[in-house]
Amino acid sequence: MTSNEIQEIIAFAIYLVFVLGIGFYFFFKGLKSKDGEKGYFLGGRNMNGFVAALSAGASDMSAWVLMGLPGSIYLYGMGQVWISVGLLLGTIAAWIFVAPRLRRYSIKAKDSITIPQYLTNRFKSSSPVLQVICAVIFMIVYCVYSASSIYACGVLFNTVFGWNEIVAMVGATVIILLYTFLGGFNAVCWTDFFQGLLMLGALMAAPIVALFVMNASGFEPVAEVVTGANYYNLLSSGQFDWKSISDILSGLGWGLGYMGMPHILIRYMSIRSEKEMKKSRVVGILWTTLILAMASVVALVAHEFLGGALEEGSQKLVFIMMVRNIFPALLGGLFLAAILAASMSTADSQLLAASSAFASDFYKPVIHKKASDKEMLWAGRGVVALISGIALLIAVSPECKGIMDLVECAWAGFGSSFGPVILLSLFWKRLTYKGAIAGIVAGFAVDAVWYVFLSGTTGLYEIIPGFFAGLIAAVVVSLIDKAPSQDIIDSFEEVKNMKADEE
Repeated sequence: MTSNEIQEIIAFAIYLVFVLGIGFYFFFKGLKSKDGEKGYFLGGRNMNGFVAALSAGASDMSAWVLMGLPGSIYLYGMGQVWISVGLLLGTIAAWIFVAPRLRRYSIKAKDSITIPQYLTNRFKSSSPVLQVICAVIFMIVYCVYSASSIYACGVLFNTVFGWNEIVAMVGATVIILLYTFLGGFNAVCWTDFFQGLLMLGALMAAPIVALFVMNASGFEPVAEVVTGANYYNLLSSGQFDWKSISDILSGLGWGLGYMGMPHILIRYMSIRSEKEMKKSRVVGILWTTLILAMASVVALVAHEFLGGALEEGSQKLVFIMMVRNIFPALLGGLFLAAILAASMSTADSQLLAASSAFASDFYKPVIHKKASDKEMLWAGRGVVALISGIALLIAVSPECKGIMDLVECAWAGFGSSFGPVILLSLFWKRLTYKGAIAGIVAGFAVDAVWYVFLSGTTGLYEIIPGFFAGLIAAVVVSLIDKAPSQDIIDSFEEVKNMKADEE
């Protein structure tokens, strides 16, 4: 083992000890807490604005923002930046329109701690049908989503240290499982906070230092720079044809996902006050803007720095190669740990959201209605272990298509299922319980069918037809259904008219 590899291992070890320390801290702190499931799954609804903002961002921007997105732009050109544009518009819209009203409405709806619970309580329903459907979708989609993070860890350790990918994936799964299992929502949010800072620092430092190196005398690209005719063209095909149009629509369609992403939405619900919400909004939008912009800059700088060193299939290594070529080993190891941070910050949030949905929305209403808080916590922890195991099997499967494909699939699944219903629940008083169920089911079904049969032939991202199918189904069924009771309408109007300074 070389000196550089030893230093990189030391950097990774420091990082891992740090995040595990956070998990143990909140585990022992939680032993004294009386918040029960609300404390474990939502942090007692007492989250600091800065922490909530960076946690929402870090749980959103998984390893794809350091590997998948820069790799796509590096290889295919500026026509791929529409994903960044879509995500930026989506996160701005979510923070401004969804976050404050969802926080207020979730409190009004019997202090709900999960998205399925909020939707059920919003309609004042005693039926567990919606919660069960949501819990099933959560389990399916989070297995796929978590697999992307585990897969990224395997690629990282295999590339940097030459370790067996499967061994690395198993190790990463154990670590993620351990501190999520121990500390719950608080541990996840605080690790996300520090991981968000590390991700931002790494993405900003890498291209800036690379530009200094490139301007130094005697610089030679790692390999010959090959630039296609349309590389810097925002139209991927170089002209305004269906390929360019579908790429633009698909990229912008990513923004729809924010309206239905459970592990991001519960961050909004966890913020302690309206004052902290305002702070979170500014910090969250600014962080996401910088992350997406710098991910694109990394790709463009790498195109000149690395030249054609990476071909199709290996473009995901672009950030790793840049960092290892320009930084001392110890500092480079810390920046490479940002990829691990991105993977873990997303996986832990997903696991916790899935466990809360299972415990609160399936286990208690269906399996054991009189379950105690302690029993609920252990049921949630059990499903964390189950999803981790299934996600690991998906990640190590020879059929696994890689980070970007896994993220695309899961992002569309959640955006199509829950996005339309969340928006309608917040802004349309005529939405009914049956309409919500129809929207969730239709959105998920159309998304899945489009992904399997039509995404390859049309080139259109499945979140777009899935989202609008869910929206139409929810509206049509609600209009056919009996109108909501006056009690439900009154609650809607109360939240709608609530002023920002009201708690």
